[in-house]
Amino acid sequence: MDMQQDVVLHLTELRKRLIYVAGWFLGALGLGIYLSPHLLRFIQSNLGSLNVQWSVFALSDGLLVYMKCAMLFGFAATLPFLLYHVWAFARPGLTEREAKGALWFVPASAVLFALGVLFGYTVALPMMIRFMVKLNHTIGANEVYGLQHFVSFLLSFLFPMGIAFEMPLVMLFLTLIGVLTPGRVRFVRKYAYVALAVLGACISPPDFVSHLSVTVPLLILFEVSVFVSWRYSLGKKRKLAALNNSNTNPTPNPT
Repeated sequence: MDMQQDVVLHLTELRKRLIYVAGWFLGALGLGIYLSPHLLRFIQSNLGSLNVQWSVFALSDGLLVYMKCAMLFGFAATLPFLLYHVWAFARPGLTEREAKGALWFVPASAVLFALGVLFGYTVALPMMIRFMVKLNHTIGANEVYGLQHFVSFLLSFLFPMGIAFEMPLVMLFLTLIGVLTPGRVRFVRKYAYVALAVLGACISPPDFVSHLSVTVPLLILFEVSVFVSWRYSLGKKRKLAALNNSNTNPTPNPT
């Protein structure tokens, strides 16, 4: 009976938190619907030297982009709130130290994702656009930008940049659960460099300066991730050593 009561209490708690998250998402979606035209006009007017005149090739293009922008804003605004409630739901099963450590993942993940999107929008995307425009002019093509295709390209370019900037948190989490160790990190470092260089080449124009502008920040981010993982592992080893010393050399009781 006690187990059934615990299950009912956990399900009730989960239902309550899901209702909170759903309500927050609906509110964020409503705000996104209001802000979508302003966000799209801001993007259109802040693409460097490119003067974009968007065209629609179907009556539904404008509506689809409008709702897609609102939905993405709603998801982005809801993600930190959702992560907090995941933490709050799991909080009773964590120690005080684990709970405090896990709570930092909530704002850190949102900040790192925003930094990745900002880097992609301000550094990588302008280089990509300049290269594509130059290529279009080289082959004598007339530029007509479809609204839906352009926004889809923008999102497919910026979203991976935001995910890439989550690398320090991912590596720290893998270190926390014991998957990564300093020895394993040293072993995979050369492979990670090659993978990041390939990734930088895939998301940047095919010229040397653009490759460096994208790949070097990714490599720096990886080294920051390695440092964070190493510092955590070192601190954990020191605490284990101190605990072992205290167990093997107990303080004698005065007689």
